Amino acid sequence: MSLPLTGIRVLDVTNVLAGPFCSYQLVLMGAEVIKIEQPGSGDLARRLGADRATAARLMGASFIAVNAGKQSVTLNLKMPAAKNIFKQLVTQSQVVIENFRPGVMERLGLDYAALSKINPRIVYCAVSGFGQHGPLSSRPAYDQVIQGMSGVMSVTGDKDSAPLRVGYPVCDTVGGITAAFTICAALVDACSTSRGRMIDVSMLESTLATMGWVVSNYLNAGTVPLPLGNENFTAAPSGTFRTADGLLNIAANESYQYEKLCDLLERPDLKTDLRFADRDIRKQNRDAINVEIQAVLLTRGAAEWEKLLIEAGVPAGRVLSVPEILDHPHLAERQFITQFPNVDPPQTLTGGGYRISDGDAVPPGPAPTLSQHTDTWLRKLGYSNIQIEDLRANGVI
Repeated sequence: MSLPLTGIRVLDVTNVLAGPFCSYQLVLMGAEVIKIEQPGSGDLARRLGADRATAARLMGASFIAVNAGKQSVTLNLKMPAAKNIFKQLVTQSQVVIENFRPGVMERLGLDYAALSKINPRIVYCAVSGFGQHGPLSSRPAYDQVIQGMSGVMSVTGDKDSAPLRVGYPVCDTVGGITAAFTICAALVDACSTSRGRMIDVSMLESTLATMGWVVSNYLNAGTVPLPLGNENFTAAPSGTFRTADGLLNIAANESYQYEKLCDLLERPDLKTDLRFADRDIRKQNRDAINVEIQAVLLTRGAAEWEKLLIEAGVPAGRVLSVPEILDHPHLAERQFITQFPNVDPPQTLTGGGYRISDGDAVPPGPAPTLSQHTDTWLRKLGYSNIQIEDLRANGVI
């Protein structure tokens, strides 16, 4: 059955992660995404990833991660003939996504002002580090730079290790999700009004927006956020604990959960101890309650404690590695992983994190080889084989 974005065509003029992650979300929801790449080199991510051999062949693991199901068309957008082809594609599309520095698409004559004249319904989304205007807008943006400037690093780690980088490109990813959401909202409006719009996504602001409680505690209560490591700043005991054979997260955030935890640990005295009498007092005596709980947790393994805690109604979960969670039977039953074993290199991909009732939100095919669909689209636009070869010979495609 058709997915929600079936019939939507997206021109994806983005590289590396934030923009491609955005368009990958649209692919999973049924959109047709045409990835516009530079002839010869393509997306930088094609040359990135742990497998050096596939990266050398422009099919790096980093590229595969967020480009499955897309079509690759190579255009040198600095050349007039390529710009004309791009504009032809715009007339047949609903969305354009780009993540150049502000001003690049305007200099190319392919910004929203220009493209909306030939397709008033176009939804144009520009993803950048700091937005299209403002004192920082012209700066280059990398995930780690945004992590540092947004305050994310300042609250990651503990008092000894902070500031610390989050272990994956969280700001790129958040920027991509934000862009996908706003594009979908704009498409809903375009369907009823026949009017497109320009969307300006800032990775810095997108990241700050996801830090809601941390930011709000400062804006509305004047509390400067501090790094608490694996502790939960809203409750105690709530954090990461050692067991006999591994780490375990426990989130006894509610009073009834705390009481059940005390009973399970056979420490009913902790329920009446004045140092731990209510939620706020427990937070003030976080170190003391953690010492009491930790001593008991060391008597059994993480898996055993996890089972007992869940059965008792106390939220808990082992701290797993990436391989461990990807091998978990829960994800297998949820069909979170999609495989394309019959391509070179074979591709294994993650889903979007959701299921929908009337279709499979999975990529319709593997990540494309560079320029795999260029000739196909030029023929659809009416170019003859001779014209296509001439464009290739002149470096347009």
